[in-house]
Amino acid sequence: MRQFTAVVNPTAGGSTGAATLLHLARLLREAGAELETEYSHSLAHAQDLARRAGERGRIVLAVGGDGIAGGIGGALSGTGTVLGLVPAGRGNDFARALKLPADPAALADLLLHAEPRPVDTIEVESAVHPRTVVLGSVYAGVDAVANRHANHARLLRGAASYYAGGLRAVTTWRAADYRVTVDGEEHTHRGYTVVAANSPYYGSGRLIAPDARVDDGLLDVVMIRDAPRRLFFALMNELKTGAHIHRPEVRVLRGRELRIEADRPVPYGADGEVDATLPVTVRVRPEDLPMLY
Repeated sequence: MRQFTAVVNPTAGGSTGAATLLHLARLLREAGAELETEYSHSLAHAQDLARRAGERGRIVLAVGGDGIAGGIGGALSGTGTVLGLVPAGRGNDFARALKLPADPAALADLLLHAEPRPVDTIEVESAVHPRTVVLGSVYAGVDAVANRHANHARLLRGAASYYAGGLRAVTTWRAADYRVTVDGEEHTHRGYTVVAANSPYYGSGRLIAPDARVDDGLLDVVMIRDAPRRLFFALMNELKTGAHIHRPEVRVLRGRELRIEADRPVPYGADGEVDATLPVTVRVRPEDLPMLY
């Protein structure tokens, strides 16, 4: 029977990480699985706990949101350790991309019986981060500002915090001039953002890159160019369904390596974490991480 180590972000989703695990843990143990639980006090600590569990041959469960999923996924990339997700955060976008069930019994059954399948990861390099690996997406522009606002929201949760953060970010955003190099080919772009997507979703369920796949060895590069604010608000609404990609203001490229530069220190984020500015280089790492989904 499988042996699991659950690494919990105790503050995820308004402190629901531990509560989410309780029911699931009972189901796993009743089925005969071994489960140990580790509580992290920082992302670096969570990564260290995950690495040590992997070295003991255990399946690691990341309990929380996209930040801990991406952080632990990055720490385990290339090691062969199997990762499972227990979504308990604001966005849970990579779990959504994997179509993980919300029902605890269905999730427990999947974790107990699914065969690991490899997913691609994203390697991120900048002056601040010589090498970071994440799972879902890297985004540079107004969405990084919005994500920063959402991370500091106290009264709103989930999609509401991202939407409020987006409104706040857009009202103060001025278009940036980007230079985007995809697999050696340079593109100029003036606008709101550049997103390198391994997962179709970001920002708590927004379908930023509808055709992105976690196992195709490619990144979908979504660029939203400068437009009147009223049009951008309409476009934000279309992110619910992915209809925005049909607008002339949106351009989608695909590639394996991406360099994003801008005419000013534009912030970028990765899997819910925002702490750096452009330039940044992004590469896909094909079939880099075995996951249960």
